[in-house]
Amino acid sequence: MRSVVHFLSARNLSAADIHWQICEVYGATALCEGKVRKWVGDFNIGHDNIHDDSLSSRPSVITDYMELKILENRCFTISTLSNDFPEVSRSVLYKIVSEKLNFKKLCSRWVPKLLTQDHKNKRFECSLNFLTHYNEEGDAMLSQIVTGDETWVSHVMPESKQQSMEWRHTYSPVRVKAKQTLSQCKIMASVFWDRHDVLLVDFMQRGTTINAVAYGQTMRKLRRAIQNKRHGMLTEGILLLHDNARPHTAAQIRALFDSWLGNFAAPTLRQAIFIFSTISNIISVATTTTITKT
Repeated sequence: MRSVVHFLSARNLSAADIHWQICEVYGATALCEGKVRKWVGDFNIGHDNIHDDSLSSRPSVITDYMELKILENRCFTISTLSNDFPEVSRSVLYKIVSEKLNFKKLCSRWVPKLLTQDHKNKRFECSLNFLTHYNEEGDAMLSQIVTGDETWVSHVMPESKQQSMEWRHTYSPVRVKAKQTLSQCKIMASVFWDRHDVLLVDFMQRGTTINAVAYGQTMRKLRRAIQNKRHGMLTEGILLLHDNARPHTAAQIRALFDSWLGNFAAPTLRQAIFIFSTISNIISVATTTTITKT
């Protein structure tokens, strides 16, 4: 609109004529006559810029100071930040923080544990060894990997929200469900699997703990399970993935692996436990009828 006023003013039209022509084309509420007279006066004294002038430096000073306050305490809220800037409204504060300073409020990402530099170096070494084996052996190496870990299995696992999902019409009444807690009676299960299926689920006796002796017995059961379910796998060699808990890395366990003529190689690389969310429900149903509470 300002460019239109500038064009008509250059043709030596009066402010009243310019306002009349604008109202004739754009409507009576397009622009008031006072604004037209102000712009015509600016153009007549040489202010030919039809764009808005840049703002003063005051907002940038506030922005710089606001960024310093944010860096001092990143867990701030708009309410607490407004205490330091009472002259700025909360809506303007939020706009400056989110749009001008480009801050986003994010949660921390949960990780299984915080690793030290030694842990990171060890994982890098194991990962590099796996990549080297894969480049040398190809996809055949993937068939040698056996992963194992332990998990607590409750005798009765509550039904998850995903398991309770039902097909319903949009106008059907909403189903309510009480929040359930895990059963106090639980048992430790050691689970081992490969790329095809679960190889072994070994339950600990109640009142016992996993130590080198117990883990050695589990390894013997795993070896028999591989012999029965994966013929020829022991001959090719096994890459056992388990964590570096003390029973897993005990000298007795390493000696047991050596006695099997190197058929088991056990790099201590932390494995994924995605399988437990599904298998725990299956195990709990299968064991509820066989395990009695003492």
